[in-house]
This record gives sequence, C-alpha cells and structure tokens, in this order.
Amino acid sequence: MFAWGLWDSVRRCLWLVRDRLGVKPLFYALTEKAIFFGSEIKAILAHPDFTQREVDYEALGYYLNTNWMPAPYTLLRDVRQLLPGHHLVLEADGQCQIQSYWDVHYQEGPYQPSSHYVEEFLSLISDSVKIRLVSDVPFGAFLSGGLDSSTVAYWMAQHQQQPIRTFSVGFEVEAFDETTYARAVAAHIGSQHYERRLSATDATLLERLVWHAEEPTADSSMVAMYAVSQLAREHVTMVHSGDGGDELFAGYTTYTAHYLHKLYSLLPGVLRQSILPALAQRIPPSWGKVGLDEQVRRFVYGGRHDSDSAHALWRVVFTQEAKAQLLSPAVPQIACQAHITTLYQQAFQHTDARHPINRMGYVDTRLYLPNDMLVKVDRMTMAHGLEARTPFLDYRLVEFAARVPPHLKLRGLRHKKHLVKVAMRDKLPPQITQRKKAGFNVPNAHWLRGDLRDLAYEALLNSSGFAALVRRPVVERLLREHEQGKADHSHQLWGLLSLALWWRRFQDKASL
Repeated sequence: MFAWGLWDSVRRCLWLVRDRLGVKPLFYALTEKAIFFGSEIKAILAHPDFTQREVDYEALGYYLNTNWMPAPYTLLRDVRQLLPGHHLVLEADGQCQIQSYWDVHYQEGPYQPSSHYVEEFLSLISDSVKIRLVSDVPFGAFLSGGLDSSTVAYWMAQHQQQPIRTFSVGFEVEAFDETTYARAVAAHIGSQHYERRLSATDATLLERLVWHAEEPTADSSMVAMYAVSQLAREHVTMVHSGDGGDELFAGYTTYTAHYLHKLYSLLPGVLRQSILPALAQRIPPSWGKVGLDEQVRRFVYGGRHDSDSAHALWRVVFTQEAKAQLLSPAVPQIACQAHITTLYQQAFQHTDARHPINRMGYVDTRLYLPNDMLVKVDRMTMAHGLEARTPFLDYRLVEFAARVPPHLKLRGLRHKKHLVKVAMRDKLPPQITQRKKAGFNVPNAHWLRGDLRDLAYEALLNSSGFAALVRRPVVERLLREHEQGKADHSHQLWGLLSLALWWRRFQDKASL
C-alpha cells in the first residue's frame, strides 16, 4: 500500500503513483500554473493558491446512486483522485499523462485439482500476514467474527510467540451484535481480546466522521470502524484487517443474485416490469440487520435490466427516478443524468474475464472495494493515527484469486467463499466457517428513529446550502415515513445526512 510523489530532477517531471488496489488515497488538482496533491483533500484546500470549490454535479449524481464517490471523481470539480494501479506524469512544460501500470488478468482454465488451490491459498495468506508483521511498533487485528478477519487473526497468532491483540465492537441492538463470534475466535487463537459496545450516542460523532472521510462517503459502518480504531489505538499503532476477501472470493450476495437474475429474466415482461416491482414496494420494513424487504426491492429493481447493469443496481441507494424527485430544479441536469451503471459498464468492458463470477469480482475490486470499503478503513484508522494493513490485498493473493476456478469461489447458490471456508475449516471454530455472511452493519435505521432523529431533522431541513440542492417536501416525507415505521429509508437518509454535513463543513464555511 502506498501513494507517493517523486520529482525527477533529471527528466524534470513529477510522478504521482497510487498502489495497485487503492488501499491508500492520492488526490490532486491540476491548474494552469501548478499541481496540488496530497493524501487528503484538506491538504489541497488548505493551500492559499487553491481557491476553487465548485461542486461537481456529475459526481453528486454518482454519490446519490451509491453513497460513495467513485474515483477519479470527488465532489469538488477541480479535485480528482488518481485511480488505483495508475500513475500520473507531469512534465515541466505542463504536459500530463495518466496511465495504468497494473491490472488484474484472469486465467480461466485449464484448472488444477481443488486441493492445489487450497494449499496455495494457505501458503499465500500465511506469508501475506507474516510479511505485514514486520513492524517496530505494537500491532493487533480487527476481529469482527467473520471469516476474513478471523482468518487473518488466526495466521497472525500462528506467526507470533506471544498472544496477539484483537479488537471488536458490538451493539446494544442485539440483532446487530456479533461479539459472540469474535470472542469464540479470540478464545480459539488465544488472543488478548478487547471490546467496545456502541450506541446511538456514538453516531452523534457523524460530523467528525464526515470531516475525516471528506469525499463524502456514507457507509454507516464507518461509525463502528471509527470506534474500533479508537479502541485499538489505545493499545497498538498498527492493525491487520480482513478487507478484500469478499471481492476476491465471491462473498457478496450479489454474486448469488446473478444466477437468480438469469431465472428471473425468464418471467413474462409484465411481471418483471410492473407487477412484481409494485408488490415489492408493499413489503413492510423488517428493521433487521439484513432486511429481506430491502433485498427484494433491490433485486426486483435490478431484474428489469441486463445482468451487468443489475450488478450495479443491486447496490443503488437512490434510483434515477428517486433522484429526479429529490433534487431541486436548480441543480444542473447532469446530476440526474449521471448513472452509476455507466461506470460499472466501463469496468465490465475493461476486464478480460469471461466467467460471470470473475467479471463481477473484477468490477467490485475496481469500484466498490477502493471507493467504499477501503475508504472507510483508511480514513477512520488514520483519524486516530492507526495504520491498517490488508493481507488479503497482497497483489500475489489477488493474482492467485484470478486463477481460482469460479466454482471454488461460489459453490451452488449458498456457499460463498467456498475455497476460504474449506482451507480454514480445520483451523477456525465451525460456527465461523459454517455461518452465513452477515456483513459489518450498524443499526442506523434504529438510530435515525431515536437519538439521531434531532440531528437528522436539523441538518436535512435547516442547512441552507444543502437545502438548495433538494426538494424539501421529499426530504420531509423520507424523514416522516422512517420515523413512523412505514418504511426503512435509512440508506437514503444516512447518505443525505452525510452530504448535508459535508456541505456545511466544506462548502458553507469560508475556510477549513
């Protein structure tokens, strides 16, 4: 993981380079007279010669689609992100070139016996963890109780003579609490385990989180990541995380949804286009960790489109129709026209993978992983001066995953990350290798009806700059329906709340 700038005094040019997977950020702004760059947008905004803060409304449209900002965009028109695996070369005469220096290439057959891939995975993940233990500072591991973080913690313990330190967060809302699984792994590997329990009062730090995230990114689990990073920093200065395993080894429900989509597309058009979408909207909210109502609605919405577009639409927060209803007529039309499926289609066209599982994995590695998951980890750990290392994103392991047969990633429709589970089943407790994926979710739907209610109403209805972006009656309806329990609008409200707080901090205020 790296992001660096190098002035070549012989060639008289500047190199800006970002790591292969985008673990670390690199922002830049190129003007007629200068280039500004840094690992934070705030570094650019703080420079007295950089005064442009115009909003990029195309980027706003993408953000409302997904709750995260896809590189190379930022919400500021004149600030861009260097893409993962790319370098920028700026000559002294102002000539600028941006090129890719690394990408994932897939080898789809002939395949080896499954035991070969199990052995190679174990060798690679063990070595990946081991080389990231080289450190002159105390270190530990984030441990959610999921398969990936448990795998990383297990191998850390194998390479250390002393007990490692592990860190978890739990929730007062029982359905979201997974500390039982984290404790089971900690006991199994003999780690010194630390926990913190979160409540809605912790989420009131949202304005501080927006300051550190700065793009913005509205992944509600950033609250938990901020808290567990704060906890870890009290004991260590470096941690390992399990990020990347889902993208490499087909851990998301969207991979299963692809095959259901093929069956769904055989239904008569009138069912897919009107009847079933109407019925899906009538499903009452479940308020659970993985709400069936939300999954059904997203699947049905994506089911009206081709499989590549559906893969993007299953993650959409504000659909194009909802976005058009939300945004004020004063907002440039490009915000309504921008559609995240465009970026997904470009990524699908770029990969040399042919199998659907590999194609989806590639796209998630280039879009969802660096722009949401890794942003969350990097910004929230660095907020506390904590370094996070990601063993699953060792480029050797990424290139290995590109050679793994798809049926070892997704086995049937139920067994996601099959290879990792087989490899680790005699090394981790059965309740870890056999459990269903639950995700690192927080009870933000409950919080928005409770302790966060006043903050949501105040920021969404009384922020002057943000208010000019949206139609007030639409925002009021979302707030009212969510508070009354008629619908779960937590994803939409969390995204709007993060946007309103970002606008207040980076637009309404004259300076940092």
